[in-house]
Amino acid sequence: MGRTIRFVGWKLSTDLATPQGGVQFKRLSAEEMQVPESGGLMGVLLVVLALVLIVVVFWSFYSIGPTQIGLVRKRFGKKLPGNNPVAFAGEAGYQAELLMPGIRFKFLALYAVTKHPWVQVPAGQIGVVIAQVGKPTPIGAKSGRYDSAFGNFTDFRAFVEKGGEKGVQRPVLSPGTLAPIHPVAFLVITKPQVFGVPVSDEYRRLAVSKTLSYMAFGLEPWQLDVTRIAPMPAGQGGKVLDMIGVVTTLDGEPLPAGAIASRLGGFSDVLEFERQDGVTDFQLMALILGSKNDQHNNYQDFQKFLEAGGKIGLQHDPLLYGAYNLNPFLVRVEQVPMLVVEQGQVAVIKAYVGLPTQDTSGSGFKFGSLVRPGHQGIWQEALRTGKYPINPRIYDAKLVLTAILKLDWARDVTGAHGLDARLEPIIAKSNEGFVFSIDLQVLIHVPDTKAPRVISMVGSMENLVNEVLQAAVGNLFRDKIGGMEAITFIQTRQSVQEQAFAYIQGKLAEYEIETRGVYIQDVVYPEQLVTVLTQREVAHQEVETFKMQRQAQDQRVETEKARGTADMQVDLAKSKVGVDIQTNRAEARMKEAQGEATYIERTGTARGAEVRAVGLANAEAYQRQVEALGKGPTALVNAIKALAVGNTSFMPKILVVGGGSNQGVLESLGTMLMDKLDTSSPGPDAAGSATGKPDSAPASSTT
Repeated sequence: MGRTIRFVGWKLSTDLATPQGGVQFKRLSAEEMQVPESGGLMGVLLVVLALVLIVVVFWSFYSIGPTQIGLVRKRFGKKLPGNNPVAFAGEAGYQAELLMPGIRFKFLALYAVTKHPWVQVPAGQIGVVIAQVGKPTPIGAKSGRYDSAFGNFTDFRAFVEKGGEKGVQRPVLSPGTLAPIHPVAFLVITKPQVFGVPVSDEYRRLAVSKTLSYMAFGLEPWQLDVTRIAPMPAGQGGKVLDMIGVVTTLDGEPLPAGAIASRLGGFSDVLEFERQDGVTDFQLMALILGSKNDQHNNYQDFQKFLEAGGKIGLQHDPLLYGAYNLNPFLVRVEQVPMLVVEQGQVAVIKAYVGLPTQDTSGSGFKFGSLVRPGHQGIWQEALRTGKYPINPRIYDAKLVLTAILKLDWARDVTGAHGLDARLEPIIAKSNEGFVFSIDLQVLIHVPDTKAPRVISMVGSMENLVNEVLQAAVGNLFRDKIGGMEAITFIQTRQSVQEQAFAYIQGKLAEYEIETRGVYIQDVVYPEQLVTVLTQREVAHQEVETFKMQRQAQDQRVETEKARGTADMQVDLAKSKVGVDIQTNRAEARMKEAQGEATYIERTGTARGAEVRAVGLANAEAYQRQVEALGKGPTALVNAIKALAVGNTSFMPKILVVGGGSNQGVLESLGTMLMDKLDTSSPGPDAAGSATGKPDSAPASSTT
């Protein structure tokens, strides 16, 4: 069934059964162009009107593709109320209802329809939604309130009826989202393009010139990617660096006075837990380091974050490994290394947030405050070996080596810890002006339980080495060597090292650090002194050589002596036996002499006592004789008695007479000789000598 209309050389045929939808235009031939005389002007007008109506109706049909939407704009109607660019009640302007995929009819004379693509977010990226309709955001707010009824912002009417607000919306569109979002009500920013029709003149001009992109909104390309927290390569060797994400939020209520970071609920839970009996410092640490990000799905549900009491600014809890859909207008993430405490280390924590400071160090400690975990100050207990997702912007962790730490005052020698990188050889001058360069090695140990006190006193291990130790050690050696002669230092190097150990040990003990060793490694001597020492050493070696040669000769003599001794061993044995016999005889005679001396001594003592007693008796008898006879007669009596008792001869035994010849003389000599022989033989006088009596007087000779 169809109808044909002829008009000005053309023929319009309508047939709904044709593939072209029932409408065909065809040029008329000369015969067909003849107009019947009975047509008249009215027929022509009707034909024109019919033709126009058909064209308008034809163009009022819109084919909306499967990933397209039709934005309807009403040409005539009432004026929109307020500053809302979308009509809900048939007003002129952009209509709230969209044309969905398919053949849709909107009368061309009353409506204009433009096609727009569905919002599509590529994989690994996010889409940021900006509402151009709704209620104004509250003063100070940077984003519009979100309600779960809003969904993916596809229900524009629900957004308005539920009190949606203009501006940046708090949730973002997840990777892979494909949604028919109203292009006037919402702008959706993705990395490839900006979806929607800008209302503001600035963005509209950019859209017309095809230059509207994320950069127009102040975003960087990486901000529209999914935020990923993952280990990062750390140089060569396949090592990786553990990372965390430090979060800063850009919307919410301001922080309380004095606070520098936001923690959901503050530290009231720490205070309540601390008041319980038996709570240790390590349990408090576990509570503080525990994350509350599960309450807002790691800042991805920003509406819940605000409802849970989240504040604007730096956040206490960081993000751990994972991928997060975060709104770049509301959340900024800075990736920083995770705190890793290796074996042989502890981490001393300086807390800039928490409960008010309550010092636990005691009145004798004058180097700051030590506090329990959860309070502001240096925690009295250090973190042991492990990995800790601690926010370095509010907790300053000082790593302290608790293993034996070797420090070298030397060039081009640096330990793996790097603490001695700035240490140089010690330059000292002797009192003669000789300059020495001394390489020194010091071994120290910081007990793990003392680490918080050490950090409170020196600030960091770098300060301990570069400010405390470097000054103390350098001044010690400069003062010590400056008061010594160069040769004395060389000769007493070990003593100087021991004194340095005692001094450094005492100095570090003031900071509760143990000294395990001080060693002078190498000494660079002055060139002039080296020459003198070399010459002295050469002379010394020559002396030693001569000594060795002398010792060799002495050893040779000893060897020859030993050989001779071995050869004479039999004679030596005999001689030794003889010596032993003579020694025994000498000892026997000595014992005999000692016994004789003892006998004589004791006998003499007895005889002395006897003589004394006799003398005393004689003296008493003489005294009585004197008293009886007188002195003269007594003397005469005793003289006669003495002569009678004695052996003295009164008459001569030899008489020599002269006869004028030599015979008398010879006879006299012979008589004297015989007398001598008689007196030399033993007799009664000899016995008298043995008893100690005095011998008789020798015989007199008379010539």
